[in-house]
Amino acid sequence: MKRTAILATAVALTLSAATAQTTTKKVSIKVIETSDVHGHFFPYDFMDKKPLKGTLARVNTYVRQQRRLMGDHLLLIDNGDILQGQPCVYWSNYVMPEDENLAASVVNYMGYDAETVGNHDIEPGHKVYDKWIREVRCPLLGANIVKKEQPARDRLKGRPTQVYDGLQPYSVHNIDGVKIAIVGMLTPAIPNWLTKNVWKGMEFEEMVGCAKKWAKYIKEYEQPDLIFGLFHSGKEGGIVTPEYEEDATGAVAREVPEFDVIFFGHDHQVHNEWITNVAGSKTLIIDPSCYAQNVAVADIELTYVNGQLTKKDISGEIVSVRDEQIDQQMVSHFQPQIDRVKAYVDRRIGRFEHPVYTRESFFGNSAFTDLIHNLQLQISKADISFNAPLSFNTVINAGDVTQGDMFKLYRFENLLYVLRMTGEEVRKHLEFSYDMWTNTMTSPSDHALRLNDNSKGDQQRTGFQYYTFNFDSACGIDYEVDLTKPDGQKVRILKMSDGQPFDEKRWYRVVMNSYRANGGGELLTRGAGIPKDSLEGRVVFHTELDQRHYLTQEIERMGTVAPRPNHNWRFVPEEWVKPALRRDSLTLFGK
Repeated sequence: MKRTAILATAVALTLSAATAQTTTKKVSIKVIETSDVHGHFFPYDFMDKKPLKGTLARVNTYVRQQRRLMGDHLLLIDNGDILQGQPCVYWSNYVMPEDENLAASVVNYMGYDAETVGNHDIEPGHKVYDKWIREVRCPLLGANIVKKEQPARDRLKGRPTQVYDGLQPYSVHNIDGVKIAIVGMLTPAIPNWLTKNVWKGMEFEEMVGCAKKWAKYIKEYEQPDLIFGLFHSGKEGGIVTPEYEEDATGAVAREVPEFDVIFFGHDHQVHNEWITNVAGSKTLIIDPSCYAQNVAVADIELTYVNGQLTKKDISGEIVSVRDEQIDQQMVSHFQPQIDRVKAYVDRRIGRFEHPVYTRESFFGNSAFTDLIHNLQLQISKADISFNAPLSFNTVINAGDVTQGDMFKLYRFENLLYVLRMTGEEVRKHLEFSYDMWTNTMTSPSDHALRLNDNSKGDQQRTGFQYYTFNFDSACGIDYEVDLTKPDGQKVRILKMSDGQPFDEKRWYRVVMNSYRANGGGELLTRGAGIPKDSLEGRVVFHTELDQRHYLTQEIERMGTVAPRPNHNWRFVPEEWVKPALRRDSLTLFGK
């Protein structure tokens, strides 16, 4: 009997040990990303005064549904560019700055877990974004936004360089025993777009090197189960210099194998793909595009055997929220701010006798673009004006013009700058611009505009419209653009528009926005050939407030405006160009 009992006990212990050795646990996690929201918080377009598809009010409905399903196994993250776009953020940034920034209030209300900084979050300036950083209650991430005044490496605890005050290089999240680290980064191309005073005290590290440093540090000191990237930088391309690449998400995914998923944005395009990295494994990179019309979703299931992580199942999906139900509770919560913004944008500024359309700007002289040209010259007293259409297909109708219409006339909070340029530099600047948006025609059947023959319809339209803010034309000079000539030889300046001769060796005062004056689009650097470090010395005047403010003042002063094209430039030869432009107009805009 004793021997039998002992045998039974031994068998039970053996079975118990075997069972203990095969304990399996699975944990499911869902991550939802928004990016490039640009003030699209509420389902109302404050510029066009009509309902909006998507917006965070619909995103929040989707998020609440998923939280009911996932409980605390859900992370909600945002990828920046939230402080500029719809008039509601301008109102919050500049008109009512004493209140909590609306962008912070919305993020706090929705319960975001982490957020990165976008380039358009830096552009409003220190007074705006320093306050916003303090008000956002979730971690604000910027591993490569480093303090300027510090040693090249802070060796305290092996940490890489210190980030800007109020930011974190990464955040850590624990879900049911799973440890997750999220590294945030911003495209380092800020100095190419924004003047130094806007980002004083900051430097922007190249992304691949920064990611390698922080991935190594996080693995050593945090030992997470998952590492995510949250990058405000497109997949690849953009501005490329010897020091950095504007859109470096793809490069990081290839060269830094520690990342399991990289959530990204900035390029306003949808991405959902796997990239094979240098270790031979794959990293998911996913981007929901812009304006809160989609969200990027990663579903992750982790398998643990006896407490050890043995398997990661990861999938990515782009979910449209364009037609999701509106979260009425959220809208009601923010109704007082919505009403105040509506009152602000409804304020009458003046009157237009004729409608103006940005679409006309691509085919020749445009009342829309030339109105801004003329106002720029009027405000600055410069000799020549550069200006580009900041939107692809916007109209301001005849009749009363409101403050909301001014956001359609001028989308961004750029300042107005005047630079000294030689006549030769003016021509080369224009050559570079027209080379970006016009074709070299070899027959009458060719495109006049630089469209992609390998794509059609919406793809052609999207490819063209993405760069319209770099399609500069000029006012103050009369010139022709010959589309049969090769790149770099299309522009022939005939004279100053007041009848005086144009001299390529003479110095001229040229007015433009601050983005362009700082080298944005590379028209002044690669085009005109002005060294980047010489641009600041060329500045002879700049405004203190944003350009829209001064354009609004001028229209208020004038009262009634009759916008008309200046007819100071044209495409030639007309017998080829006119039919080609009609065909391209149909391709881009339909009938």
